[in-house]
Amino acid sequence: FLTTSEEEKIDNPRFFQRAQSLLTKRQKTLSRKKKGSKRRNKARILLSKAHEKVFDQRRDFHFKTARKILQTYDTIFIEDMNHFKSYRSLNRSMRDASWFGFFNILLFKAEEAGKEVVKVPAKNTSQICSSCDRIVQKGLSVRVHSCPHCGLSIDRDINAARNILRLGQSLQGAGALVPTMN
Repeated sequence: FLTTSEEEKIDNPRFFQRAQSLLTKRQKTLSRKKKGSKRRNKARILLSKAHEKVFDQRRDFHFKTARKILQTYDTIFIEDMNHFKSYRSLNRSMRDASWFGFFNILLFKAEEAGKEVVKVPAKNTSQICSSCDRIVQKGLSVRVHSCPHCGLSIDRDINAARNILRLGQSLQGAGALVPTMN
């Protein structure tokens, strides 16, 4: 779900995936009921409650994670995720993580706490070596960044987090970015 530049990883809890069998069962039950019947309405309400539970679990996780991050850091640099909005068929696990919902909560809570959230352009953050600044091309399935130039070998997400931190600090120092996301 999230990786910090200090190598802390927060995994995606996959609430939707865990509730998938229950949601499928409730959806199937609903589809078998006659339209307009009391039992169909009852099945519709049960399905709605199951979806609501997933939404509430995800939202609670987002608030707790945002609080933990804001207690630890005064300035948060995040990848600019606007390029993902154009993908209609995002991976189900990416939708389950609901990054945009998390970023909105993080922005809201950061503003409330008087902290800064800075958007950093996402271009090549996982391709650039955080040690020697050279581009090392790799596919999405490659999870370890191994630089043939300087010999650095670390997790791909940690490498990207370090690059985002460094890029964010340089942009913030140059005054190139407004420190809030809208």
